[in-house]
Amino acid sequence: MRQDVKDLLEELHEFGVTHDSTRADRLERFRNLEPDTAKVLALLVKATAAKSVLELGTSNGYSTVWLAEAVSSTGGHLTTVDTDNERSVMALHNLKRVHLDALVELRTEDAADTLATSGDDTWDFIFLDAERPFYAGYWPDLKRVLRPGGILAVDNVISHAAEVADFRALVSADGQVTEAVIPTGAGALLVLRDS
Repeated sequence: MRQDVKDLLEELHEFGVTHDSTRADRLERFRNLEPDTAKVLALLVKATAAKSVLELGTSNGYSTVWLAEAVSSTGGHLTTVDTDNERSVMALHNLKRVHLDALVELRTEDAADTLATSGDDTWDFIFLDAERPFYAGYWPDLKRVLRPGGILAVDNVISHAAEVADFRALVSADGQVTEAVIPTGAGALLVLRDS
């Protein structure tokens, strides 16, 4: 990873932690992914040579920069989605600072709409870090749009286990996927679409 990207990621992480510590309302926080989890996601994108990557939950672009840097080595492209236009603007600014913006399409729309309008087997890798109460409703489309052999990564499955319990039950009951939880950061669920 280039030094300028490393420096930006360190800056964004520190800024996010400081910012969030001063906000009582969780919706005002950036709620960025932990660095260890971000490293795992970037490694998975690179190891699987994912070319078509979808991020659901852009925030200020911390995880977006990680994923964009990863697709820069696979010849891929990242699409990132958030409902908050101001945060998407922040993310774009951060991507431009390290010249990764050409690899990323930023959309201001609801994750459900993105999934509903995505074709079958479109995405090689999906990172889900959005509003957890909606995850169970996303599951049929998440599975449909993830290509066979593709990976879905879901953050906060340990830290907010109760909020994703229904979603986890749907995934566990599905015979066409393999799943594992990585106990790093807030806990990441990895789901491989077998068929």
